[in-house]
Amino acid sequence: MDSTLTISGALAAAAAADSARPRVLLSGSGVSYYGNTGDRAVTEEAPVGTGFMAEMPARWEAATAPAQAAGVRVVHLRTGLVIARGAPLMRVLGLIFRLGLGGRIGSGRQYWPWISLADEIGAIRHLLTTDVSGPVNLAAPAPVTNAEFTSTLGHVLRRPTVVRVPGFAVNLALRDFGRSTVVGGQRALPTRLEESGYRFTQTDLESALRIALNKG
Repeated sequence: MDSTLTISGALAAAAAADSARPRVLLSGSGVSYYGNTGDRAVTEEAPVGTGFMAEMPARWEAATAPAQAAGVRVVHLRTGLVIARGAPLMRVLGLIFRLGLGGRIGSGRQYWPWISLADEIGAIRHLLTTDVSGPVNLAAPAPVTNAEFTSTLGHVLRRPTVVRVPGFAVNLALRDFGRSTVVGGQRALPTRLEESGYRFTQTDLESALRIALNKG
């Protein structure tokens, strides 16, 4: 937390001091900002949630205040689960599922907002030159439940998904992170991103997983 806040504050101060050229600051954040929202769809207008995993991105975003006060266009990138080859999510789940130990986590009804690496990069490039400021959800238009995600992953890897991971075990192991982003979740929608004119290249989870796992 401290290292990220220090870096964010330093970049915001530098952007505020540099008035010689057009200024924009894209600041990393996350959909965990909203906390565990159940099956309620959340846009960028939703309030901050509770718990450490909500507090963390909220404080990251607040650290950019000096840049905003100086007239810098600041965008908060509230990113979901990035589907990419080598991403931590894919490394961990890929190994578990290849071993035949994959399955839904907890109830499986929690939403996992995902985005392909191609669209994560595409959205960032789009926001660099588009007149948008404030929070922007970087997540595909169709978030899926954990049960849908794990079923699709099992299908792509041709592995069973009958093992259920108890929610309490994840809570004990991962604490706030597990409660907010694994057992809990966010049905986050990319409202502002789409309104700004961005068009997603990958909106189908199975296709995104096949590319990430080299199963095309």
